[in-house]
Amino acid sequence: MAFWNGFKIAFSMYSKIPMPQSQWSRENMRYALGFFPMVGLVIGLLVWAVAELFESLGTAQGQLFRVSVLTVLPVLISGGIHLDGFLDVSDAMSSWQERDRRLEILKDSHAGAFAIICCAVYFVLYAGAVSLIEARTFQPLIFVYVMLRSVSGLSIVCLKLAKNTGLAATFSDGASKKVIRVWLSVYLILCAGVMCWLNLALGVLCAGVVLLVFLYFRHMVYRYFGGINGDMAGWFLQVVELCVMIATAVLTLLKGGTLW
Repeated sequence: MAFWNGFKIAFSMYSKIPMPQSQWSRENMRYALGFFPMVGLVIGLLVWAVAELFESLGTAQGQLFRVSVLTVLPVLISGGIHLDGFLDVSDAMSSWQERDRRLEILKDSHAGAFAIICCAVYFVLYAGAVSLIEARTFQPLIFVYVMLRSVSGLSIVCLKLAKNTGLAATFSDGASKKVIRVWLSVYLILCAGVMCWLNLALGVLCAGVVLLVFLYFRHMVYRYFGGINGDMAGWFLQVVELCVMIATAVLTLLKGGTLW
């Protein structure tokens, strides 16, 4: 039952997919983070399916609509929980205040001007990248959504927490950390391997981008916040996803418009 309850908690927390209710007890939270990447699998499969659907329609007139749908679909499925963290951290980082003040800004429910600006820039860049990516390329990218959530989950159970309260602390304290670290590491290695098998250049590129963004992220949270929390994990997820899409788009251009 602990696994089933963990599955329900992960999907109810990190997606808008309807799930039966489950009590957030320490026992039920033990394996919840292990199912977090499965939300990414659902997102990746749906994004690929929608991309192939538009490809089968074969009309140039709907390109803007195609790009719009593929851009917002991950946010709609996740319920915007990671985007919320991205906006909060963008506000905090743009304030250039002391560490304690930055942490206070993260708790503020109001969106500042910098959050709105960063949100607009994010979606414009994301849409631009998606417009250059072929429908077939979204097949190996399925595993990117899983990979990113594996790294995000690992950051919660491996990195120092900024505070002992909040969502990240709840999942970190309740997790069976040794099991979760192995579990998420297996996801990560398998996804990188499958991506390289499907398309070596794309797999190596995506793995490299994820590593570089994570190293910067680790440096950022320790220097400016003293550790990680749920908002920062969401910031990482959104930023690394954008970087992967941009890198994929650039690789597609360098390959003459196709990776196949």
